[in-house]
Amino acid sequence: MQIFETLQSMGHEQVVLCSDPVTGLRAIIAIHDTSLGPALGGTRMWKYESDEAAITDALRLSRGMTYKAAVSGVNLGGGKAVLIGDPRTDKSEAMFRAYGRMVETLRGRYITAEDVGTSVQDMEWINMETKYVTGVGGIGGSGDPSPVTAMGVYSGMRASAHTTWGSDSLAGKRVVVQGAGNVASHLVEYLVKDGALVFVTDIYQEKAKALAAKHGATAISPEEVFTTECDVFSPNALGAILNDDTIPKLSCAVVCGGANNQLKEEQKHAHMLKDRNILYAPDYVVNSGGLMNVASEVDGYDRAKVMRQAEGIYDITMNILLTARDRDVLTIEASNAIAEDRLRKVRHVHGTYIGSPTIRGV
Repeated sequence: MQIFETLQSMGHEQVVLCSDPVTGLRAIIAIHDTSLGPALGGTRMWKYESDEAAITDALRLSRGMTYKAAVSGVNLGGGKAVLIGDPRTDKSEAMFRAYGRMVETLRGRYITAEDVGTSVQDMEWINMETKYVTGVGGIGGSGDPSPVTAMGVYSGMRASAHTTWGSDSLAGKRVVVQGAGNVASHLVEYLVKDGALVFVTDIYQEKAKALAAKHGATAISPEEVFTTECDVFSPNALGAILNDDTIPKLSCAVVCGGANNQLKEEQKHAHMLKDRNILYAPDYVVNSGGLMNVASEVDGYDRAKVMRQAEGIYDITMNILLTARDRDVLTIEASNAIAEDRLRKVRHVHGTYIGSPTIRGV
């Protein structure tokens, strides 16, 4: 990887490599763009196959956060962090506190939160060393953002259904949900209540079986996820799962899920979906409820207001889908254009963020 060429081509401001051999900490913090405000994005923990894979993931995820904030109207920039390690076996209080110290050194240019492989407990350990963290429990904290993220995905799915079938009801629709984590668990609950026929899968099959049993859904194996006949395919695990190999296997009319960076190659694979008459709801649009949730902590958390904002993702998604149809462009092109227009206008007045925000009155 030509790191500086990559940073310039993707528009990143800063990448920080964090190491602490005593606690086993190996982390990458990527700050993409702070035109709208301090960079906010979750900390993901995953057993990456290489350091380069971890850096690539951090870069793609942080860029997505910038566009997510811009298109959803949130006054925050885009950032993301990844911790290299197995979230099931490698966690410790000392590691997350060491990581918290690293976040503190950035003096508020990056604010972290929960993500894949991390939990509210992990955020509380980070919070022992820095105030630049959201999603913690206790007074003034929002705790787990996944119910709000799931509400946004569900709202975006309803908008996609209205565009595709003329009704935003998902009753009777076959929905394949990939992933059985926190977001997927709440999404399955919303879908079943709406009358959808839900199929769930996860690389940890016991989690999928437990989730399906709890809500009256059907568990399928990971090998069946792309070939199971359905109306909606909802990716809610890791990214890059829409690619040359998987797209030809899909039988759905809509792709709408909470996973970040679902398109392995944005333009190429968005075109492949469109050529197969599959509507793609841009992931960073429909999963922006989580960002809305943790962003609320900066000004004082209001759960009811945040849930209303997440439900408003219906209108944001609908506007993007209609814009794409009217202009005959890809849905990802329509959402990118809306995000970039806001970034360009605000950057002219605001510039790069250098200050330190106050979180929860600290």
